[in-house]
Amino acid sequence: MNVERRSLLKGMALGGIAGVALSSSGLSLANSVLGRHVPAQAASLALVSAEVAGSAFIQGLQASPAAPALQVMPTGLDLAALLALQQRLGSGQPQRLIGLLDDASAALRVDLARSAGARVQWLGQHSSTAGRSPHRLLSAQPAHGCALQLGQQLPTCGQGFSLHEQRLHTPTPTLQLASARHGQGSDQWAATLGYALSMLGSTDTGQAPLVASHPSTLTGTYMSFSIEV
Repeated sequence: MNVERRSLLKGMALGGIAGVALSSSGLSLANSVLGRHVPAQAASLALVSAEVAGSAFIQGLQASPAAPALQVMPTGLDLAALLALQQRLGSGQPQRLIGLLDDASAALRVDLARSAGARVQWLGQHSSTAGRSPHRLLSAQPAHGCALQLGQQLPTCGQGFSLHEQRLHTPTPTLQLASARHGQGSDQWAATLGYALSMLGSTDTGQAPLVASHPSTLTGTYMSFSIEV
């Protein structure tokens, strides 16, 4: 069995991390993964799946004031990319990584971050189809504003949606939003998510770019994250 095959199988095995951490039964795991009340620093690296690299998520990143200092790197399950990230996590340099990846690729990176002692401030699971986009979110205190910003923009997407944010280490109630409307969707959620994650921890949140109404280019299930080393 070659190393890429082993990497793929490991990704499939770890793919359940997102679902476990985002479920009520996985709260103990989530508590051990997500950081506590630590102000977020500016993001330095954005990891994206190949299909995300040409999506509205990048448009959101590029609209952020942090864009000039943010490196965008398309990545997947290949061993070289995982080893490069592992080396980066162990460099001892303060940095924050954000991303929107397929479940298996994201789960591997979250697992590497946990092993390196990094703080995961945000985990999100996003599904996008022609008619609906559910979003299940888990956030530590510095990232609470991201869910609210995403929830404010979801009605502009033109499709049905649901959003459930579970907030850790705070008595603040969970955020729950939903709409059963039917219509042609867009990737506005991805643009807003990219902008919000890149601005996490900033006092000047600004406004995410508006995406022209068009059929969603992102379909399937994705996992977003913000990791601080």
